[in-house]
Amino acid sequence: MTTPSLDLTPADAAIELRTVRDLIRYGVSRFNEADLDYGHGTTNAHDEAVFMVLEGLSLPIDQLDPYVDARLTLAERRKVADLLHARVETRKPASYLLNKAYIQGIPFYVDERVIVPRSYIGEILFSDLIGGDDFTLVEDPTEVERVLDLCTGSGCLAILAAQIFPEAQVDAVDLSADALEVAKRNVADSGFGDRIALHHGDLFAPLKNRKYDVIITNPPYVDAEAMAALPPEFRHEPEMALASGEDGLDIVRRILKEAPKHLTPEGGLLCEFGTGREILEAEYPDLDFFWVETANSFGEVFWLTRDQLKAAK
Repeated sequence: MTTPSLDLTPADAAIELRTVRDLIRYGVSRFNEADLDYGHGTTNAHDEAVFMVLEGLSLPIDQLDPYVDARLTLAERRKVADLLHARVETRKPASYLLNKAYIQGIPFYVDERVIVPRSYIGEILFSDLIGGDDFTLVEDPTEVERVLDLCTGSGCLAILAAQIFPEAQVDAVDLSADALEVAKRNVADSGFGDRIALHHGDLFAPLKNRKYDVIITNPPYVDAEAMAALPPEFRHEPEMALASGEDGLDIVRRILKEAPKHLTPEGGLLCEFGTGREILEAEYPDLDFFWVETANSFGEVFWLTRDQLKAAK
């Protein structure tokens, strides 16, 4: 796919475009012209341009209105114009160009050593399903003593878990040493370094016989057909953080097999795995999956208790 020519060079754009509004409009036009793909925190050209302009200017990404007609310095305009053009020319996700991604409004450092965090589990951890007044997966977050985040990547879910479960020690595991370097940076910035331990290894292997009250995981789950058809944006992400066999469920199967040995009697597993619900339900007819609904998904995250997992073995 060829990149369409741009009407202006970044230098020209910086001269002609004066306000935040101007730059956002320009970004939307260029992104639409280039037919970019999204899915790394935004879903359309407008939201992508807003994120890039505001983050590029170190402005709050959720407060456009106060700044939309603000006039910018030439240096600021040059910086943002360069970013917008780089998004088109490289097809890199915006979060890589800005080294920033947000989950639940919390910023995390990211680069191409990790996938851009976008897990539904963040929303679930901050919902009434954890410590709510009615039906909950975890009734009292303060009673959770140990949490495990498998395939931690940037460490974002481990950090969110440390916030939601204030008394818990959190272990975070990844097979990629490079990813753990990014996670180390985020953990240090989070203020939870005394409660989060990072481990290099394959799933449960580095944990020996440790048991957890809650296991959370957003493992690789892209199937072979989808991997072959990934848009350029997703090809900038580490393949090992995406691919998981022919049907995308190779790693999920391993987690289901091994998790019971690492859960406390009242413990449970929260797993995000993509769109393979029908495959899982057919392959594990004795497992009583609880499908967790989020604002933008249903049937892509499940919860299973240790007793349910053991009964189906």
